[in-house]
Amino acid sequence: MRSQGTSLPPDLLAQSCRRVAIASLLFAAGWGGSAVVFYVTQWLGGLPNLAQASVWPQPGVPVAMAAVVLSVGMAFLARQLTDRPTLLLDVGLGFLVVTAALIGFLNQWVPSPLTGDISWICAIILMYPAIAPATPGKALVAALLAASMDPLWYAVAIARDAVPNPSAADFLFRFWPNYLCAVAAIVPARIIRGLGRQVHHARALGSYQLGPKLGSGGMGEVYHAEHRLLARQAAIKLIRPDLLAAVTTHQADTHVERFRREAEAAALLRSPHTIELYDFGFSADGGFYYVMELLDGISFEDLVERSGPVAAERAVNLMLQVCESIGEAHARGLIHRDLKPSNLFTCRVGIQVDFVKVLDFGLVKGIQTGDPTLTAPNIAAGTPAFMAPEVALGEPEADARIDVYSLGCVLYWLLTGQLVFEAKSPGKLMHLHIQEPPPPPSTRTELEIPPELDAVVLACLAKDPADRPGNADDLRARLAQLGLGERWTRDRAQRWWETHNPHALDACEACNRGQIVPALSSE
Repeated sequence: MRSQGTSLPPDLLAQSCRRVAIASLLFAAGWGGSAVVFYVTQWLGGLPNLAQASVWPQPGVPVAMAAVVLSVGMAFLARQLTDRPTLLLDVGLGFLVVTAALIGFLNQWVPSPLTGDISWICAIILMYPAIAPATPGKALVAALLAASMDPLWYAVAIARDAVPNPSAADFLFRFWPNYLCAVAAIVPARIIRGLGRQVHHARALGSYQLGPKLGSGGMGEVYHAEHRLLARQAAIKLIRPDLLAAVTTHQADTHVERFRREAEAAALLRSPHTIELYDFGFSADGGFYYVMELLDGISFEDLVERSGPVAAERAVNLMLQVCESIGEAHARGLIHRDLKPSNLFTCRVGIQVDFVKVLDFGLVKGIQTGDPTLTAPNIAAGTPAFMAPEVALGEPEADARIDVYSLGCVLYWLLTGQLVFEAKSPGKLMHLHIQEPPPPPSTRTELEIPPELDAVVLACLAKDPADRPGNADDLRARLAQLGLGERWTRDRAQRWWETHNPHALDACEACNRGQIVPALSSE
């Protein structure tokens, strides 16, 4: 099983444990060699620093011999704990600190004049994380403790009157390299941790080679991937390890079940406007994953945030495609329950542009057969800004019309560039959806919105579900009757994409913002 402490696959973890044993023997050789070098130097004419030469045999030789015994013991322990690698790596961090304490003892027994020389402690602080990888947090704590050994023994030397009290500037100049190296020690720890996770996932997920991480969300992490044989680009979504590690077993099982349900829902639906699923299953460490198409496009959320509200005909054209995907889900007895602009993408597919894809069925629920255990008690499922009043009230008999309400909110966003309601807290926002009548979209934008489209949006946002279109197909029919979608022609769409080229957004910038390029939601 993979160590939760290092994220390394078992074979790489075993190699790290062997390196601990080898490094311990090298430390033993180094300590023994130091004593030998001392005597050879004395035989050749003595050390330049006679003060230090006079104290090296006492306590230098006993300390060196004790360090040799300690290092050999650590090597022996490493052989005994090969079946408990996490424990061994933790003990190894303790060995690092004790070794630093012995070096600090010798360094500061008779402190040298202030020369700016760097302590040997710095070398082992920087070297050890590459030998025995630990989590960045553990590596930092151990490195800081090791770095403190020189100033600790220097304080003892002051107490012994072996050295006069230094000024604060002298003290800082003498020991700041130790702490600089301690902070730098987390770099190899983070690099090894990240590489270990990539190696693990790449091996565990069959035919797909994982590339860079594209993003993460509430339930999963998404990676760029490529099929080893077909060279087909894909996206792999994995349930987030920290999500499972931070909760109880029951909660972890609930998250896995939601993740599995999302994959099954996507696999069940055949609309070209639903994200296509290639494969799904369990990885070697028991984590759930699925492989889906990699989108080249932009979310409705980013579309409006970058370019402003869209023309009524384009908004209707986009929503007709969304309704086709959700309509199939409703026909199969499924409710999405989390429709929002960040889950809806307009993409390039082949030679087509403005081709909509619906993502994230993680909260999908059967209209008649939904499992109530997949929703935490007293918590409304979904996103407050797009949540139907009956969901905010926690009514158990919600049906497809909650998706229709969310689709009305999405259409409102496309037309106006604004949310239906805004508030400082989710609770106040849900209260507005329950109580307040929404203003017509045409009153909140300078773009022209026909009265008939206003009426459709307000019908979707009706407080009483009975006053809304019955499902996504009914909404699609009402939007189609307006005839607006036909005005957004392929030529107009092509010109927009050629002008704005949204897929050229810098990938690094998008990842820093928690988004994904190529466009793919991971929440």
